[in-house]
Amino acid sequence: MIIEAGQARSLGSDGDTWLRFGEEAKAPGAWAGRRLLFAADKPAFELSFWCGTCQFVFRRLEGANEGGSLEALQERLTQGLDDLDDDVVQQFGSALPLGDYLPILLEVAPRLVSPAQPEDYFAHEQVDTWGLESFWGLPVYPQTPYYRTFETRVDADAHMYEFVVPMVPPSWNERSRVREFEHLLDAGSQATAVAVSILDVCQPASDLGPDYHAHWALTHFLIDGHHKMEAAANGGRPIRLLTLLSVRDGLAFPEQVARVPELRSRPMATREGAA
Repeated sequence: MIIEAGQARSLGSDGDTWLRFGEEAKAPGAWAGRRLLFAADKPAFELSFWCGTCQFVFRRLEGANEGGSLEALQERLTQGLDDLDDDVVQQFGSALPLGDYLPILLEVAPRLVSPAQPEDYFAHEQVDTWGLESFWGLPVYPQTPYYRTFETRVDADAHMYEFVVPMVPPSWNERSRVREFEHLLDAGSQATAVAVSILDVCQPASDLGPDYHAHWALTHFLIDGHHKMEAAANGGRPIRLLTLLSVRDGLAFPEQVARVPELRSRPMATREGAA
């Protein structure tokens, strides 16, 4: 469910920031370096390659080892947001590079997924479109558990898939804090997590699998709320997610990014139900 979506606005700092999207140094002879999410200037996630015809990916790297919680906002986020709190948006926006971001407040029902398990997107929906990786003969391996939250039809030739990706794996979470949030959510808390997001629109150049279509991958990288998100998944409870969707850092045109609030307000639909 979408609670509120704002207009794209300029956020961030033109100085050093904790998180940034960028390119790794090019290898000799390569036309581009790896596309990465950096945390504290260290590669944290490898992202889909620039061409847009390669498989969609987020692959955890060694730099993904801490969150970015803001202590001054913890009580407010534990109580939960009912709308786009401008102060919260601005303070978390300051951790990002200067750019245009679309703030969205969602309610999500996360399901924790591990690679190669029945709900793993990379082992199923992606293989149906791209097939197995040609060199390894295996599905893409994201090197992290992650949360699936939503999917819906874009049109007959495109489908949107949504993911919440923790900056640290759930196995690192403190058990006592997870239990605390389980109790709060059971009692009806509107606890809110925070993420920075990108939209990657990827489609193979040729028909490689039985379900050829464009994948609109909406990926939320958790800044704050790792314990809350796991607690919600454990209890099958909804949780609120404030996300700052970058207009320029994904593999999507600004007009495609602008469609996200409308797409996210559509009914949940699997690819089979969207045909």
